[in-house]
Formats: sequence, C-alpha cells, structure tokens
Amino acid sequence: MKLPIMFVIYPEKNVLCFCSTTRTSGSSGTVTIKCKDLRVFQLDIPGMEQCLNIAHSIEALSSLDCASEMYPFFYRPQDLSLKNQWGLSNPVKDFAQLGESQDKWRLSEVNKDYSVCPSYPPVVIVPSAIDDDTLKKSARFRQGGRFPVLCYYHRKNGMVIMRSGQSLAGANGKRCIEDELLLQAVIDDSDKGYIIDTRSSQQAQQARMTGGGLDLKSNYSCWSRLHRQMERGKVLQESLIKLVEACEDQSHSVDRWLSKLENSKWLSHVQTALKTAGLLAECVERDGHSVLVHGSNGTDNTLLISSLAQLIVDPHCRTLEGFLTLIDREWVQAGHPFQKRCAHSAYSHARLTQEAPVFLLFLDCVWQLWHQFPLALGFSEALLLKIAKDVYASNYGNFLCNSDQERCALGVKERTHCLFQALMRPKEREHNSNPLYEPTELAIWPSTYPQSLQLWRALFFRWTQHFRQLEEAQEEIRNLVIQCCSARQNTERKHT
Repeated sequence: MKLPIMFVIYPEKNVLCFCSTTRTSGSSGTVTIKCKDLRVFQLDIPGMEQCLNIAHSIEALSSLDCASEMYPFFYRPQDLSLKNQWGLSNPVKDFAQLGESQDKWRLSEVNKDYSVCPSYPPVVIVPSAIDDDTLKKSARFRQGGRFPVLCYYHRKNGMVIMRSGQSLAGANGKRCIEDELLLQAVIDDSDKGYIIDTRSSQQAQQARMTGGGLDLKSNYSCWSRLHRQMERGKVLQESLIKLVEACEDQSHSVDRWLSKLENSKWLSHVQTALKTAGLLAECVERDGHSVLVHGSNGTDNTLLISSLAQLIVDPHCRTLEGFLTLIDREWVQAGHPFQKRCAHSAYSHARLTQEAPVFLLFLDCVWQLWHQFPLALGFSEALLLKIAKDVYASNYGNFLCNSDQERCALGVKERTHCLFQALMRPKEREHNSNPLYEPTELAIWPSTYPQSLQLWRALFFRWTQHFRQLEEAQEEIRNLVIQCCSARQNTERKHT
C-alpha cells in the first residue's frame, strides 16, 4: 500500500524529505525517504503497524510552517557563539569602496522600517542627487517597491550596475518623473546606459496588460533597452525535476540518458544565464556603460545576472570571502525569497507555484566558471556543494525566511548562527579554499558553447556509489596538491 506524500526534517541536519511506505510482506514494510540533497534511504521496518506509526510521525514532524520552529533556532555548536558577528556584507563598507565617487552616491535609510520596500534591506546606496521623497515616489512606480539601487561599482571605469523591479507603466503607459530623474542621475554626464530586461519583449508588453510593463524609450531617452528572455518559476522547477529523474535512470542506455538530459533543458538554462551575465559584464567592462537590470519582481533572475556579472569582472568576488559576501549582499540581503523558492527541492510532488531553483542555477553557473577557470577562483567545489545543501536544509539561519524584514521579525541574527562566518573559520577555510588559486585582475569571460558546458556531476551524481569512489580519489589528489603547494612556498621562502 502507498501512503500519502509526507515530509520529514532530520533533527541533526534539518534535511527535508519525501517519504512513502510500501508493504513488502504481511508483517513488515519499507519506508523510502528522498532527501532534499538528493540522497535516497530505504528503511525496512518489521511490523506493519510500527511502520505506519513511523510514517505518521514523519508526517507530523513535517508540518513546520513557522520558520522559528526550524532547526537553526536550536543548533548550538560548542565552537560558535551567538555573540559572534552575523553576516559579511555591510552597506557602510560597500559605500567606502566607492572611493573618489562617493560624492555621487549616498547611503539612504529611507527603508529603515521596511515600509518603502519590504524585500529591501534598511540601508541602500542611491545617487546623492536624489532625496528620500523622490525614492519613495519611484518605489511606488516599481514592482514590490523595488526602486533602482546600486549593487556594484566598477572601480576601473566608474560604471555601475543597478537593479530594480519592473516599472508599473500599465496599459496606459503611465510615467513617473521621479523614477526618470533617479535613472538620469545614475548616468549623469555619460552618453547613455543600458537596461537589461530578463523577459522577452513580448512578455514585457503582456505585463503591461496586468499593470506591469517596461521602461519606455520616450521617457528614458538616455537608456537603451535590451531583452534577454530567461525562464523562471515553474519552468525552472520542472527542469530540475526532469534532470534529477534522468540522473536516477538505471537503464544504462546512452541514448535514453542523452535524450532525458536534453529534455530537461537544465544546461540550456545554465547557458542562457551565463550569456546574459556575460552581456551585462561586457556593457560595464568593455563598453564602459552603466546598466540597470530587472525582470518582473527583481528578486530572482535579476539577482542571478547581477551576481554572475560581478564574478566575471571583479577579482575580489572570486576570493573565498568575497564570494560569500557576494551571496550575502546580492541574494540574502537583496530579498531573494529562499523559503518560497527552496521549499521542497526536486522530489516534491506538491508542485508549489513559487518553488524555483534559481539560486541552485546560480551555483551551477558558478561551478561552470570554476570548471573553465580552475586557477581564477579562490574557493573550492566543496564550498559550492556545501552551500547547495544548506540553501535547502541548514543548521544556520542565513537562508531562512524570504527577506531581511522577515528575518529581523524572527530575530534570526540574534537567535541563529551565521553560515558564512562558520565557513570562514580557520579549520573550514582550508577545505573551502582552492589550493591552485592564482589571483588575476582580468575579467574571466565564460564560454557558453554547448561543448563547453558540463553537467555538475559532483552535485547531481553525488550519492551514487561510483561517484563516491571518485570523490575519495579526488580528495587524495587535492591533498597531494596542497602538500606540493606548501612545499613550493617553503622553498621560495628559503631562497628569499
């Protein structure tokens, strides 16, 4: 017999699972547990009544609708203190990095009570020529109140990346003078800027019928609009489900495997994300123009593209600390709704409308960069795998809730430990660092040709027996590399 779909959270690892029971004989049953990190367990339990009781207990433990009941609020390791610093990103520190351009920008506390934009942090960086009243009016003209804010300053040429939600022009083509002034203040005396819309032109036009829309050229004459359609929501989630199903196929047929892989379209989504991020990086780095990025809500593909582009052009973002800071700033504080997007992973049959592996797609794109430029990134694949697990089920509080406002209301920063700080501890740092890392000031331009993109085997095949053996061999190779690098450094010190 089959029981209804259920979910469970392992107390020690906060792993959400899909669970079903099957009668194997008259007096026993099997509980199958499919974890969010793609592991699968089968428990053979003697006694059908006991098996059903366990299944019902799992079902009861799954109903944790409130984030404050989740495991991070109870995780208390001996080597961490709740008094430790929480998070890595700091708007004051980000503002200081503007250098000589600080006079063009300012820190605004217009959202200090989250009333202007519920998904923004309390402090944001905006043009100094724009006052808070103008920001409030711009926010009313943008989806979710997400008015344009600075997320990256390119020190080489002074160009910036801004991000926002879509304009609410609607079918009648409404305009907002304050929003236009804000964007004009961004480019100042420059000849023009670019707006990268992560929707197709047709999708943007259709959004006008429901109150959304696009930035009309007649109102933003100094900005050129570029449309790059990126899938989101249900399409991405179904793609991940199909990919995981393909990876679990035991038929050993090459044609069947390749067909399933292609039908999942996961690598196509990776390719599109890297192409669009490359376009954004090219506008800033090569063409020398500032860019505004948005789609619909500005909380998914917008963050994906802006963060990838920063990895491409900014050497600091490619260090261990810089990468973790990037995630903290561009995903956690910028309002990606982790609790909605990462609720059930690939095994859920609930088909929740708001579930979407956007952040997992980001990590896959980062892995592609790591794979193509093995010396240019200062962090290891192990770090990416750790974050990929923690975003779905973690001991730490960083990925709880959907915004900084929600985390503040629950006291997440005061009552849970910070993943990023834990990953920066000395004993963790060595494991999370790339022993072959050689810093470069140059941009790293990813190849998006189909033959250049690879399936991230360490993630999607991680729990197969074959890959576990390969993983052990790779760890031995890593240790040898670390020893060789250490020996070389000692030799160089002796000669100096």
